Amino acid sequence: MSLSQDLSQFAALVEIINRLRAPDGCPWDRQQTHASLRESLLAECYEVLEALDEEDSGKLCDELGDLLMQIVLHAQISAEDGEFELGDVVRGINGKLIHRHPHIFGSKKVKDAEEVAHKGR
Repeated sequence: MSLSQDLSQFAALVEIINRLRAPDGCPWDRQQTHASLRESLLAECYEVLEALDEEDSGKLCDELGDLLMQIVLHAQISAEDGEFELGDVVRGINGKLIHRHPHIFGSKKVKDAEEVAHKGR
């Protein structure tokens, strides 16, 4: 398969996961479900934390990639099941971030991080 994307672009990851899950894709990837991926998702989270504890930026970069792959894979499975798509995940987090930061995206004023934490997000 020839990727139509620059590998540094998020769209390339989405395209790769889509291809792996396609009918003629990887048999292992095609049989994965949310349930079968639970342990892998948790393991990737712990590996990100380990990289943070070790203050190893190279390892952190790799582990964040593995975690991002898990997120895209779960979203792809959900899209195949007609539940939601990756765009819904992105839309949801973007809306949540804007809502939680009225001092940035609205007219609310705060003087420092403590005030943000105190007033809640």
